[in-house]
Amino acid sequence: MVRLNPLAWSTPRTVLPGWLVLAAAIIGWGAAVPAADGLVELRDRMVRVSIEAEGIRDKRVLRAMRTVPRHEFVGVSLRRLAYQDAALPIGYRQTISPPFIVAYMTETIAPRATDRVLEIGTGSGYQAAVLSQLVREVYTIEIVEPLGRLARRRLQKLKYDNVHPRIGDGYKGWAEKAPFDKIIVTCSPEKVPAPLVEQLKEGGKLLIPLGERYQQVFHLFEKKQGRLVQTKLIPALFVPMTGISESRRQVKPDPLRPRIVNGGFEAVERVPASLLSNEPIDQPSGWYYRRQVTISTDSPVVGKRCLELTNRDPGRLSQVLQGFPIDGRRIGQLEVTLRRHVTESTPGRRPGERPGLVVVFFDVTRRPVGERRVGGWGVSDEWVRTRQLVSVPARAREAIVRIGLGGAVGHVLVDDVSVKPKKR
Repeated sequence: MVRLNPLAWSTPRTVLPGWLVLAAAIIGWGAAVPAADGLVELRDRMVRVSIEAEGIRDKRVLRAMRTVPRHEFVGVSLRRLAYQDAALPIGYRQTISPPFIVAYMTETIAPRATDRVLEIGTGSGYQAAVLSQLVREVYTIEIVEPLGRLARRRLQKLKYDNVHPRIGDGYKGWAEKAPFDKIIVTCSPEKVPAPLVEQLKEGGKLLIPLGERYQQVFHLFEKKQGRLVQTKLIPALFVPMTGISESRRQVKPDPLRPRIVNGGFEAVERVPASLLSNEPIDQPSGWYYRRQVTISTDSPVVGKRCLELTNRDPGRLSQVLQGFPIDGRRIGQLEVTLRRHVTESTPGRRPGERPGLVVVFFDVTRRPVGERRVGGWGVSDEWVRTRQLVSVPARAREAIVRIGLGGAVGHVLVDDVSVKPKKR
């Protein structure tokens, strides 16, 4: 599932997935989930604000997202957050993906009523439940045993009778039930597991986040004449696949050398018109859960490009995120530097909804253990350089940097972002 989803600063609104998930502490604590008659309204708002407004168009997918009771797939203590677009912790270092990511993955494989789908997840069962509304059969492999047992009981209780769960190593797939029309993987290996290629039907589609632990990209594969044809999609951040895939990972994260990738926003990728706008737009490579951002070439302070963030709807997200490993036992501080130019800023609806950079730290179980805001970003006539030392909790093992308007209305340019570790 997607990692922690440290969304926005403090209110329920649209994302950007997973320990991105757990994000509750970061994206804001919502009101308690109301009685059954209020759940339909909550799900409808979730779809309108966090899914449909962000580019998901398939009416069948939207209907499924409005139907499946997401609050049933998280712990009781987090049910008040269930309909925010955030990844949430489900235990055992795993998370449930944000609603947007679930909808995006589902739409991308173009589900048909006759499909037999293999889904490889970490244990919530939510993605499988959504797929169950759209296809004939769902075979779901949960890679974490205790969560897999809970998911099986939950799916049975909710009467998703066309979902067939098992517990095991997702790398191996489910050979006895192959071939599959579609395969969705909601945890991230470094490369496509060979058994999944073998178990995909000719003409079938495989969607999987691939890459280094903190730098992953969705890839859509179609099987043609026995070979996979690849399409590279948007960046994301998912928990590891574990098992064989994780043991074979060649590039390991280095928690003693945390860094920002593409902090100058010079590396870009072209995003199709259908996802974010009526026209293809440039987006910064290496950053994920991007909302209402683009690349500006008009006035960068360093290089040829900078990040541009804009929001006209109070409380809505305009942001980018990036994660990295960090060992708080060895690293006591991070020196954060950046250039920013705030040309317009009006606070959002709630306290704390203002532009800024925030570093959120997580422990070994991917629970938040600290949040540090870098500077106060006021309106200025020119670029301002910010340099600030932030303390690192000793329990920290991962971190996410979030740059955004935080629910404020305004316009901000950002460039030359970096972090430099200081030994404890």
